[in-house]
Amino acid sequence: MVKSVAEVRADLTAPGQLFEMDDIELNGNPIRIWKNAPGTLRNVLDLSSLHGDKTLVVYEDETISFGDHFRMAATFARRLIDDFGVQKGDRVVLAMRNFPEWLVAFWGATAAGAIIVPLNAWWTGPELEYGITDSGGKVLVVDEERAQRLRPYSDLGLDAIIVARNEHPLAEGELAWADVLGDVSADATPPDVTIEPDDDATIFYTSGTTGFPKGALGTHRNICTNVMSLAFGAFFASARKPGGSADLEEMASGASEQATLLSVPLFHVTGCHAIMLSSMAFGAKLVIMYKWDPDRALELIERERITTIGGVPAMIWQLLESPNFEKTDTTSVKAIGYGGAPAPPELVRRIEEMFPGRMPSNGWGMTETSSTASSNNGVDYIAKPTSCGPPLPINDVRIVDDDGNERPQGEAGELWVRGPNVVKGYWNKPEATAETFVEGGWLRTGDIALLDDEGFIFITDRAKDMIIRGGENVYCAEVEAALFEHAAITDCAVFGIPHEVLGEEVAAVVLLRDGASATEKDLQMHVRERLASFKVPVKIWFWEEELPRNPAGKILKRDLRDTALALSEG
Repeated sequence: MVKSVAEVRADLTAPGQLFEMDDIELNGNPIRIWKNAPGTLRNVLDLSSLHGDKTLVVYEDETISFGDHFRMAATFARRLIDDFGVQKGDRVVLAMRNFPEWLVAFWGATAAGAIIVPLNAWWTGPELEYGITDSGGKVLVVDEERAQRLRPYSDLGLDAIIVARNEHPLAEGELAWADVLGDVSADATPPDVTIEPDDDATIFYTSGTTGFPKGALGTHRNICTNVMSLAFGAFFASARKPGGSADLEEMASGASEQATLLSVPLFHVTGCHAIMLSSMAFGAKLVIMYKWDPDRALELIERERITTIGGVPAMIWQLLESPNFEKTDTTSVKAIGYGGAPAPPELVRRIEEMFPGRMPSNGWGMTETSSTASSNNGVDYIAKPTSCGPPLPINDVRIVDDDGNERPQGEAGELWVRGPNVVKGYWNKPEATAETFVEGGWLRTGDIALLDDEGFIFITDRAKDMIIRGGENVYCAEVEAALFEHAAITDCAVFGIPHEVLGEEVAAVVLLRDGASATEKDLQMHVRERLASFKVPVKIWFWEEELPRNPAGKILKRDLRDTALALSEG
């Protein structure tokens, strides 16, 4: 007999169980927390050292053990304090692709009590400059490519720029990572810095509706909640199988044998909070990809005996579509998880066909929920592939109308979330914080959703004017602001158009000024100079009449998109 969702949840969270919860008050609001979750990232770092010589990181032909990583992070923490005067609460900015140094810098800055600010490595120079100056960064850890982008900007307010993986001479004032880290002693330990669960830990930037990214300010509690949330999802899926059970010892031993392919950027909460953090906490091997390539991913799956793959649905599609898939030994893969964008039911069917017996999982979360807030695993995902699952036991959800009144079960409205994983607000943006984080500790997600009779969440639309391109959020206003800077444009509208692999791509309709001229290529180059490449419209339609608007003056984007796509098909 298969237990119901409610029965399994009650069993797993009962007093004395691994997933027991506590009721606490945070910022005047009642929330539930995982009683057994690590309190701080420092706790996670200390526990990771117990895995000793076991491999933590694989990058190309390089490997780093848990023990060596602990000593390197401890050493870097002391360098930050002793050499650069970093104090608790100072911001250490990371701007690099997926390199092993990213992990060492992150955990070292954590141990020093700093707030870590991971910036999007795809950003342009002006975008990177904004992130550094907006956060008030004190020290920047950067790879050579990002260092080159930032060299034209002399007034960043930094005390130190540390460059990792440099293959060319450094610019004046830059320091080489290897020189800063120096010798790492066998008995290196982190500095004695007091860190509390509700201390600030990270600032992750998310695209903003005003054209400027907003820094989501997360605490140690926000992030460390994921350690237990991810484990809960696995236990829940196991217990929901016919005849299944969640055997603690069996699953704990299995966790220690995990090898996870990190195919998404560490500068996103999925890569950092979900994948990297869980590897540190559970003793799993983390195999880092410099950038996503499905054929290279297949090589690594076979070579490193990868047990867990994931990312966004587009990546799984590309993996399955690769001509090398059938030639590759993928029998080690036990779990396929993804999130960041809706997944079509056809993808679930394909995974069942090509990875027989290995259940996929999906989930929902956002930067503001520090990654996971709901997960749909195993038999439940097969039964309800269009759902992102029920909320985690530590999360409350509401479906509300425009006035904040709760909608009846089964009716759509805006999804609101509350819990210990919801960040404090936006860095130095009180108005945006007040708009999104409302009374009672609720986060207005901007997603339109409904709940079924078992409490499963179904995302049906987005209230915000946003495109999700392969898991990357693109706010239309940001791209429109860039287009409006072009002298030939008098009006424009940006929206998403369907894409089989990426889910959506960025497109635009523009109206040129009388007598002005510009080509699609001109405008794409104009946007590319100002914004990251994934925000550049892949298709631009030139309109010859005023763009359609409602009586309030708002562009009717859905009608405009449908008309533009019909023109293309015609």
